[in-house]
Amino acid sequence: MSFERYVALGDSFTEGVGDPDPARPNGLRGWADLVAGELARHSESFAYANLAIRGRLLRPIVDEQLETAVAMRPDLVTIYAGGNNLMRPKLDLDALAAEYDEAIGKLAATGARILMWTAYDGSWAPVFGMLRGRWAVYNELVREIADRHEATIVDFWRFDEYRDLRMWDFDRLHMSAAGHHNMAIRVLDLLGVEHGLGPVEFDEAPVLTRAQERAADRAWMREFLVPWVGRRLRGVSSGDGITPKYPELGPVRF
Repeated sequence: MSFERYVALGDSFTEGVGDPDPARPNGLRGWADLVAGELARHSESFAYANLAIRGRLLRPIVDEQLETAVAMRPDLVTIYAGGNNLMRPKLDLDALAAEYDEAIGKLAATGARILMWTAYDGSWAPVFGMLRGRWAVYNELVREIADRHEATIVDFWRFDEYRDLRMWDFDRLHMSAAGHHNMAIRVLDLLGVEHGLGPVEFDEAPVLTRAQERAADRAWMREFLVPWVGRRLRGVSSGDGITPKYPELGPVRF
């Protein structure tokens, strides 16, 4: 299977946060770039745009990215939206789903193949476990939207390999370079596209004592969670001042 015009929408997950590459725009690579690189091998006229910006809630993703994506006449669209909404204290999941449903309907009208993601089950991590019920309801709503518009689900919730902390960046919120690489493989395999990405392989994971685990949790809370909550209270987003990596369709040159 080959595609000619691939447009990626979303937030930090799709922008590539956690997979640094100083040679690329915004200093990031990420799974979408990896997917685009492999898709380009199958078509000389392949073009790619990545409109995702870290920190974006669903409504800004729709307002800033949707019409641009539709105008590009894509034959492949990937979108993961709503993840940042799920982290907010107050949330109307039904209203969120209604907005998402309308957006997917507009994308589906282009005739493009659409990939959507379920949220990952991060309940094993400190603090995030409190959000498990919210994530589970969101996932069921996303599955319903995908069914309605004949979109394809990338079922992150069931990817057990991400229980390995090495699949995650220090913040435990964004995937590491290995996590992004693995996600690219998952996407390409789901699309049925032949690719040259090898599997992620780790040495045996170190066994931490309970004291070491507690120390790691304290460091995470001090260096990530507290500053993250502080930004939320100040109304500051990690995406302030950030522009899309690849705002226009173009050939893959990375």
